[in-house]
Amino acid sequence: MPVEWNNWGPGTLDGGFRPTARTVEKVPANQGAVLEDTETGFTGAVLRVEKSGGVHLVVLEDRRGRTKSFPLGYGFLVDGEPVEVVAPAPGGTSGASPAKPARTASGSVRVDHARARTARASRIWVEGLHDAELVEKVWGEDLRLEGIVVEPLHGVDDLAGAIRDFSPGPQRRLGILVDHLVTGSKEERIAAEAMKVPGARGNVLIVGHPYVDVWQVIKPAVLGIGAWPVVPRGQDWKTGILAGLGWPHRTKEDIGLGWKRLLSQVRTYADLEPTLLGRVEEVIDFLTAVEH
Repeated sequence: MPVEWNNWGPGTLDGGFRPTARTVEKVPANQGAVLEDTETGFTGAVLRVEKSGGVHLVVLEDRRGRTKSFPLGYGFLVDGEPVEVVAPAPGGTSGASPAKPARTASGSVRVDHARARTARASRIWVEGLHDAELVEKVWGEDLRLEGIVVEPLHGVDDLAGAIRDFSPGPQRRLGILVDHLVTGSKEERIAAEAMKVPGARGNVLIVGHPYVDVWQVIKPAVLGIGAWPVVPRGQDWKTGILAGLGWPHRTKEDIGLGWKRLLSQVRTYADLEPTLLGRVEEVIDFLTAVEH
């Protein structure tokens, strides 16, 4: 009995194919539909269907605006379920020049209705809770789609030890975002020492921005000021910033509320300095390169 290719089943232990009674759903390649290619893991929204060399192709665009073409048919997932992708009905939503999907807060192409991936073993480490909250606000939607978890380090003084405990490897990568990572700084020396940990080279990426604290990556104009206040040497930086802004600053609660007030002004990537944007995107690309 010939195998029906509209059946999707597991292979036997000896490598043969065992068809199942399950019929794979046919899904039209309508503009905006989200598909995942099972061979490459590429996930994106349908831009259009086109014909090339006698083959009908579906063109997908991922959250970074990258496009790839795949033959219509089998080998796709929708919400984790295998499907057969077919051409849209005549008069459907697969025009040659469709409007681009909406963007996320990071400026990436939004992949609507996509389920978050199971978390990868790889991680993004940031220096503190405020860093993590800012990354989540701007890149959170993208990171959930990619299955990447952000974790605060609460300081980098023993970064080498933390990396050693993590045991990085090809499928267990680390992307680390460090404050004030500039030439000749303490942070630069810590990062260089951390990269000597066995397994770090090729599996750990340490990047940083030049600012004393992640607060400063918010553009001053977003707050309606020309520049961040200058904090006198020897004064606690966050206390000095809040005092310079004329905000409450005397207690730990004041500091926390001040940060929430700052964070509330951030809407999209355009509210942040480019020096941070590039570094975060670099880390995400590094952590997802294994699959893409």
